[in-house]
Amino acid sequence: QVHLVESGGGLVQAGGSLRLSCAASGRTFTSYAMGWFRQAPGKEREFVAGISWRGINTAYAGSVEGRFTISRDNAKNTMTLQMNSLKPEDTAVYYCAADPSYSKVRTTGMAYWGKGTLVTVSS
Repeated sequence: QVHLVESGGGLVQAGGSLRLSCAASGRTFTSYAMGWFRQAPGKEREFVAGISWRGINTAYAGSVEGRFTISRDNAKNTMTLQMNSLKPEDTAVYYCAADPSYSKVRTTGMAYWGKGTLVTVSS
């Protein structure tokens, strides 16, 4: 079992930045690929970014590539999402997720999920 807790959400103006964090506890953090997803009101949950267990491989949704950066610190059992040049359409609840398989990192079928943190971008 992996317990995930997101933090760092808030209200920011368009063009601003936020840094989200995901703290993991439970089973060995380094055994898991990690991902960020988001869900806007009335929309499906969607993939944002993913990272392999050693951090060598990363993946991004086209809508955030070049603006968001995913990283992890296995020594601290944390993952972060640096979000720059934020747009109103980035407004959503952001979730972190974990799965033993990197092949699942773009899917909502990942095994473990946090409860989410709200990001609101004002225009």
